[in-house]
Amino acid sequence: MKKFSFKSSIIVIVVLFLFQEVKAQSTVNVVTTAVPFLRISPDARSGGMGDAAIATAPDANSSFWNLAKTPFTKSNSALAATYTPWLKDLGLNDVYLASMAGYYKLDNEQALSASLRYFSLGNIQFTDFAGNLLNAYNPHEYSFDIGYSRKLSDKLSIGVALRYINSALANGTVNGVSYRAGHAIAGDISLYQNNTDKSGEGLSWGITLTNLGSKIGYTNDAANKDYIPANLGLGIAYTKVLDESNKITFALDANKLLVPITPVSQDNGGPIDSAALASYRSSSIMSSWFKSFGDGSNQIKDVQFSIGAEYSYENQFMFRAGYYYEDVSRGNRKYFSAGVGFKYDVYGINLSYLVPSGNGITRNPLSNTLRLGVVFDLSNGQ
Repeated sequence: MKKFSFKSSIIVIVVLFLFQEVKAQSTVNVVTTAVPFLRISPDARSGGMGDAAIATAPDANSSFWNLAKTPFTKSNSALAATYTPWLKDLGLNDVYLASMAGYYKLDNEQALSASLRYFSLGNIQFTDFAGNLLNAYNPHEYSFDIGYSRKLSDKLSIGVALRYINSALANGTVNGVSYRAGHAIAGDISLYQNNTDKSGEGLSWGITLTNLGSKIGYTNDAANKDYIPANLGLGIAYTKVLDESNKITFALDANKLLVPITPVSQDNGGPIDSAALASYRSSSIMSSWFKSFGDGSNQIKDVQFSIGAEYSYENQFMFRAGYYYEDVSRGNRKYFSAGVGFKYDVYGINLSYLVPSGNGITRNPLSNTLRLGVVFDLSNGQ
């Protein structure tokens, strides 16, 4: 347990939110949102492929990436669970992301899905500015969603999901301000085209619009609410079947937040234009999505890229590798990842490991991030 003042605690929470190393320079302008835990890779398979998963072969975790993939699964039902200790290199042992997901196919054309994410920010001891103990609190966030997906043709499918988000970062009254848990409702819509043949070889692609929903606030001030991480994702994957036992998949994803950039000071530390800030906060949800393309920023720099590969032997042993890239002015997250998977009968285990990259970077808060996931194919292809 650590002791912090209320102000310091909020700063720590913000740092954990960003989970990225940003160099202090005038050109940095990170797109900030509330509940950024929704952007953390929630499964070990994709985590081993640089977080590329929009168009890869469907599995029990598809609802986290592209729900439209689910009708193309071979198994009629499956469950998955993943545990990810977070920011271990900062010495934090009680910060983690846990997730569960599953689906059930109503028939060969349509499926129902559900998933849960829970993000714990650890135990924090609040104090006042004099160091007097106030109370301990465990900031945490979670989201739960249900989804429906169906094939539109033999190769094309669509998916829709509804998500409830709860973010409990602080509770009670401090300096006259009452804090409470924030709530939001969001939806996803996704498209997937599977052009693989019976052997599994071929090209697939997907498009996703995720977290399209309301703003979220932590006080009763209706004007003081933040955007959630609405996102546009594009993905492509190609699988080459080498022989009856061996195949390899290459995947590429591109993601862009549909959130406008927060107004910044024009004179390196001076006051932010109040009119610009008011306009930013008062934008409607739908208009903010369009403003993210016309906010004066470099649109190419706004895009994060994930590239990954997966080699499979006998559909039982999988070896994965990937790379994630984010521009230095948007957060500077860059890392390699590696992973392995093993499947026997209806059981599967996935592990992934993250290694930071960049000029002169040997350690950062994301170093040694390890994910452990288990998958249960309940009907084993029946």
